[in-house]
Amino acid sequence: MQWFVSDCDPNRFLYCYFTKNIMNTAVITPRPAATLILLRDASQGPEVLLAKRTHLANFAGGAYVFPGGAVDKADGSSEIANLATGIDDTEASKRLGIEQGGLGYWVAAIRECFEEAGLLFAHTHDDALIDFDARSDGHFDSARKALAAGEATLLDLLQSNNLRLAADRLHYFSHWITQAGRPRRYDTRFFLAEAPPSQTPSHDGEELVNHLWVRPEDAIERGAKGELNIMFPTLKTLESISKMRDVAAALEYARSPRPMPAMHPRVAVGKDGKKILVPGDYAYAEVGKLDPEQKVTASYEIIPGTPVALSDQMMRLTAPNPSVMTGPGTNCYIVGDESSGVAVIDPGPPDAEHIARIVEVAPGPIRWILCTHTHVDHSPGAALLKEQTNAPTYGMLAKYKERQDQTFLPDHELTEGERLEIAGVTLRVLHTPGHASNQICYLLEEERLLFTGDHIMQGSTVVINPPDGNMSHYFSSLERLYDEDIAWLAPGHGFLMERPNEVVERLLVHRLNRENKVVNALRGAGKGSVESLVATVYDDTPQGLHKLATRSLLAHLQKLEVDGRASQAQEVWQLTE
Repeated sequence: MQWFVSDCDPNRFLYCYFTKNIMNTAVITPRPAATLILLRDASQGPEVLLAKRTHLANFAGGAYVFPGGAVDKADGSSEIANLATGIDDTEASKRLGIEQGGLGYWVAAIRECFEEAGLLFAHTHDDALIDFDARSDGHFDSARKALAAGEATLLDLLQSNNLRLAADRLHYFSHWITQAGRPRRYDTRFFLAEAPPSQTPSHDGEELVNHLWVRPEDAIERGAKGELNIMFPTLKTLESISKMRDVAAALEYARSPRPMPAMHPRVAVGKDGKKILVPGDYAYAEVGKLDPEQKVTASYEIIPGTPVALSDQMMRLTAPNPSVMTGPGTNCYIVGDESSGVAVIDPGPPDAEHIARIVEVAPGPIRWILCTHTHVDHSPGAALLKEQTNAPTYGMLAKYKERQDQTFLPDHELTEGERLEIAGVTLRVLHTPGHASNQICYLLEEERLLFTGDHIMQGSTVVINPPDGNMSHYFSSLERLYDEDIAWLAPGHGFLMERPNEVVERLLVHRLNRENKVVNALRGAGKGSVESLVATVYDDTPQGLHKLATRSLLAHLQKLEVDGRASQAQEVWQLTE
């Protein structure tokens, strides 16, 4: 197994941010909203428009934000839709992933931008953005005030000036939902656009009391110093924009098709206080499951020896064996209660204090001991636990005993598909060889939860170490999970994981990408040994881990041999294609 080393997803979010004054109120349904990120090119790189909200505002008072606000019913009217260029409601809704009403978000972003910042995305008859400098009579200033005061509508403004909304200038950028537990919540679509070059922004003096053009990286730095109050979604957006070399690059990124998950922050606690988590943070899914109302009771860290209740009938207790290979430690899962008896899955290493802790926190008598496989951080504790509880052991024996726990001799050797009616639940045995020949996953059918051992772990892919490890078998064992009804993964290392099919797909894609690197390395070298190829195939891995990486590289080569794409002679490999 391998933790946080070479195979971590490079696109995952790595940032957390402190939050203050989290309010434990009833969950409020988020209100639809839209906001507009405005960019312009400058001599030292692109600048973004930030505006300061009044301290009297009910939401984000005193914060520097992008112009925006709630979507009004009138924003989705057919009359407005007929005056929008470049996109209709069908296409807008498709981009947002909703059934209908998508164009209203574009309209709201344009309307709010005009009301708050004085910039109007509207076309004249020749499809050019309107030039305020062409009129010096203050006409649009008056129209802006009338719109903000509710004395006129956006439709009135467009019709009276023979304008069309420049919806084609706005590009969908991201999706943020205010976390549960806040008194005001918004389901906000972020759009990105180049600021109209012939218009000058001006804050409205009511909702917005100041504005500035600033380089994203400078805004981030000033926020860290406390000079600017920047909300979490704004901060993350600035971090994303700071990677863009100019406005054209930002627009190209915004226009590109890509996954657009809802960024729904969740708050968790730990030794450093409260933190905000977003999709991609390791604890994110588990925090959502354990604390759906955001009372801030779930943790963003795994502490060995501290039991975590994952449901009414299951808890996790992590062994005190953290390392680069095991992450925070090996997870032991405890299932059952006083009346049904308790099953222990993966008691872990032979640590007497850890075994005593398992017995101490178990909610009832331990009557079953199950192991997912016999690597030395998962099964050796079974012998000690059996001595104390006299519970029978369950599992499989490995085909190759090298680097295996030699003490594990199961009282009941399990077989594929076997159903265990124990601890008040049903556990179905899934034999998933690959990481180890005797790797078993247990499907808790009542909760659609899969205890994965090291078949799937969080934070990294696992080492496949021949001869007991087999890459061909690993691919097949991952693919078989598509056919199972699984909602949650409980890995041997890390937090609970949701969306199992997406997890499996990412693992398969990663392994195929690595396989392609093996093929390309062989093609470039003509032939080579494992030792000569590892630096090229694992050029994204620290050199100190290359000795370990040779084991998975060998497994990839053996898979290519099984597939008829490579062959070897005296440990020298070459392609047969």
